[in-house]
Amino acid sequence: MTAAVYAARKRLDAVLISKDLGGQPMWAGRIENYMGYQYIEGFELMSKFEEQVKQFPLEQKIGPQAISVIRIDGGFGVTTDGGEKFQAKAVIVASGKRPRQLGVPGEEQFKGKGVTYCSVCDGPVFSGQKVAVIGGGNAALEAIDDMVKIAEHVYVVSVTPFTGDQILVERVRAAGNMTEFLEHEVLSISGDKLVNGIEIRDLKSREKKKLDLSGIFVEIGLSPNSELVKGLAALNAQGEIVVNCRNETDVPGLFAAGDVTNVPEKQIVISAGEGAKAALQAHKYLQRL
Repeated sequence: MTAAVYAARKRLDAVLISKDLGGQPMWAGRIENYMGYQYIEGFELMSKFEEQVKQFPLEQKIGPQAISVIRIDGGFGVTTDGGEKFQAKAVIVASGKRPRQLGVPGEEQFKGKGVTYCSVCDGPVFSGQKVAVIGGGNAALEAIDDMVKIAEHVYVVSVTPFTGDQILVERVRAAGNMTEFLEHEVLSISGDKLVNGIEIRDLKSREKKKLDLSGIFVEIGLSPNSELVKGLAALNAQGEIVVNCRNETDVPGLFAAGDVTNVPEKQIVISAGEGAKAALQAHKYLQRL
């Protein structure tokens, strides 16, 4: 959305294509590190972004998802999952990331039946119940912080010690209804019609344990939504689009910004800044043509 605003301010003939407006921040219950706001809900902040985008006469295609970007004479061709096709002289890919899956037996079977990837969206469903949060980074810690307030008990399972901010670690450890299983892995998810437990294993002792619960929040990181440029632009080992400090890929006219790129530190404020940079650099590129 920031890229779209800056493209519109430069009077570029631009179209914003996205399956939604807001992306990952829409899942965030609270945001405490975005400048200008001491505290703001993720949904509220993204609504403000959306209001700003609407101030400009910018064409928006919200709902269709771009699935491929190819080179054509004079620029690029973009195709959506609905079959729509667009042509442009420059493209900015700012498609973000998606939740990474555990890849264990039972995960696919119980998606939406106890297995979830968003505590903000689905946390209230498990009020008064026993749940597990899988992961040890900031996203997992925020999910733990959400769930200790409403769940009967929260089990934390992580293959590593906590890797998130110390202030979050201290906050969740102050809760009286949390049990840590650090340096443990999830082996499987079990249930009947709904989830009723998980099996975990201690990575050091190899001892296995069954936890009876009804909800599992998977917070083990994110995978970049870079498939639409696979084979066109260079990707790193993590699948992120490789860009330089000007948001340029190795393909002239193709720019990328935010969490889908190899830019370090995945933060809302950084992604917004990267979107602005990408649009300004795309404008300079078009001026040179």
